[in-house]
Amino acid sequence: MSFDVTRVRAAYPALAEGHLHFDGAAGTQPAAGVVEAVTGAMRHAVDNRSAAFAPGRRSLEFVAAARTAVADLLGVAPDGVVLGPSATALTYTLARTLGDTWRPGDEVVVSRLDHDANVRPWVRAAERAGATVRWAEFDPATGELPTGQYADLVGERTRLVAVTAASNAVGTVPDVAAIARLAHAAGALVCVDGVHAVPHGPTDVPALGADFFVTSAYKWSGPHLAALVADPARWAALRPDKLRPSSDAVPDRFEYGTPSFPLLAGLTAAVEHLAGLNPTGRGDRRSRVRAGLAAARAHEQVVFDRLLAGLAALPGVTVLPAPAGRCPTVSFRLAGSSPAETATALGEAGICLSHGDYYAYEYFQALGLRERGGAVRASVYHYNTVEEVDRLLAELDRLASGGWRMTG
Repeated sequence: MSFDVTRVRAAYPALAEGHLHFDGAAGTQPAAGVVEAVTGAMRHAVDNRSAAFAPGRRSLEFVAAARTAVADLLGVAPDGVVLGPSATALTYTLARTLGDTWRPGDEVVVSRLDHDANVRPWVRAAERAGATVRWAEFDPATGELPTGQYADLVGERTRLVAVTAASNAVGTVPDVAAIARLAHAAGALVCVDGVHAVPHGPTDVPALGADFFVTSAYKWSGPHLAALVADPARWAALRPDKLRPSSDAVPDRFEYGTPSFPLLAGLTAAVEHLAGLNPTGRGDRRSRVRAGLAAARAHEQVVFDRLLAGLAALPGVTVLPAPAGRCPTVSFRLAGSSPAETATALGEAGICLSHGDYYAYEYFQALGLRERGGAVRASVYHYNTVEEVDRLLAELDRLASGGWRMTG
């Protein structure tokens, strides 16, 4: 069955405003079911977690349902799902906890392709422990992250390898499973940033070999919440800083403070939305989520192919290199215009794109583009259409023919 993008778009109230959203890598619009779940939760009595009375039991149900929803999305156990406000916050918590076990001479491997949320927490934890940071380099000519280099980077003193499942700058999809095998052979743990990968296809965390895997719900039609998952036994072996009276259970002890119960309701609704993307999907929610995201990925590829071909045909547009098989994300620069000017002009035309370094700090630093304003990013999500791509390309063509003076 073909992907019914008209039906899918009708599930996003924000699209009625008429903006063209090519900034899914920065955050997607919430689905209607998510909005309804959040507001519905706020219309009813919800107290802090307690089994003693109904409003307290309701909050317990929100938490349990959210853990189960994330588990169905990623193929993990619900009691291995740690919930939190953002991928950055959760990764810092994990880095501080693991870093307390490191000693001088230990090593940590990070990648210059990654979002800084999967770099800086590990660099700082290594600095505090006196551990050594080793860097995996991407190929600037192809945008690839060569797997072979990890054989030299990982050794008997490696304690952790941090790598992205997909670059939020150019969409590169590293061979995470192969990198994880090399790391595990040396006894190292693997933390995978799945924030940009999860929205664009089915995810199987065990198959990737990730010991820890993080995702953000607002990148897949949900609210501003995140989840960091691991085997429950892995969590049980770790002792984070925590308040003395707070729960010492797993995974609760890794979650600070009282969560936003309405947002947790929205997270669950977002997974339900993904499970409904393919109306012919059958079976349990995990199966339906996989079918929905597979259908969405096929649609996104058609839209993205149109975008890549159109950008390549535009004079004055320089596309940053990335390999085939990437997530549907592209970064580019327009001659005669800084990235900020390009994004602003497109914004005035109702077209939303990100610009700058998008927190892919090391990537743009390595290319020498950070001081020149970075680039402009177009990220396709399953509610985008080829007609929207054509509007974007036409606007870029108009801007390119305007002869703007390069300022970046």
